[in-house]
Amino acid sequence: MSEKKSLRIGALEAGGTKMVMAVATPEGEVLEREEIPTGEPGPTCEAIVAWFAERDIDALGVGAFGPTGVDPESGTYGWILETPKTAWRHFDFLGTLRRGLDVPCGYDTDVNAACLGEATFGCAQGLGTVVYITIGTGIGAGVMVGGKLLHGMLHPEAGHISLRKRPYDTGASVCGFHDSCFEGLASGPSIEARWGAKGVDLADKAEVWELESEYIAEALVDYVMVYSPEKIVLGGGVMKQEQLFPLVRNKFTELLGGYIQTEQVKAVDSYIVPAGCGGDQGILGCTALGVEALEAAGE
Repeated sequence: MSEKKSLRIGALEAGGTKMVMAVATPEGEVLEREEIPTGEPGPTCEAIVAWFAERDIDALGVGAFGPTGVDPESGTYGWILETPKTAWRHFDFLGTLRRGLDVPCGYDTDVNAACLGEATFGCAQGLGTVVYITIGTGIGAGVMVGGKLLHGMLHPEAGHISLRKRPYDTGASVCGFHDSCFEGLASGPSIEARWGAKGVDLADKAEVWELESEYIAEALVDYVMVYSPEKIVLGGGVMKQEQLFPLVRNKFTELLGGYIQTEQVKAVDSYIVPAGCGGDQGILGCTALGVEALEAAGE
């Protein structure tokens, strides 16, 4: 009798700048990976399909940049929608990958995939309601409620919630749609536009992180009131400034004003936490999406 083949799950973290391709076990062991630039849709997808086809995967999970269609009942499921990357607008991303690989495919947004990665393999294991926020070039949030990734008309655009712009903040919003949204006031490009340098070069400027932490803390209070998460996970390039975490936690507690008195909120150091997958939360979430697709296909 031949030995049973070990399952190989393809994981594709599809970003607007780069595509990260990986093969992992269902248990979350990443076996190999490769990155390619996100170019034109046709050649990029050809390269992705060729890479995975050579690696004999059993399923594929995709976490895609957006806006993208996440409703399986919609005619635009798996399509890239009104993205600033004009060549990708209204492109049938998932369909192209499915036709090229002919394996079960799971699909969601990149931030939802990262949230799933943390809930499955990372710092939020065993929890059913989790918010994962990435703060970097943009700001996005993946939301899991009751063990299910949250979808609606499209998917939550929690990076664009309105915030109260501080009177002493002389910077302008970098969002082309809103003059006082979270992304416009607190993303990496916002920091650079306001202070004239990238965040990594401003690490010792206390005033930078005082303001940044105020905006992050206000957003987190809003998420707590709306989603009631059991844990909040903060990732992305801006959050590599680790001095932000105590500032955010303290300001979050102040802004909450004692209104929420759960054990989780009281233990704020273990409630608002950095990502716990060593930077692999997106890839591992895509792996989980691939496993779910394989199980749904009955294979």
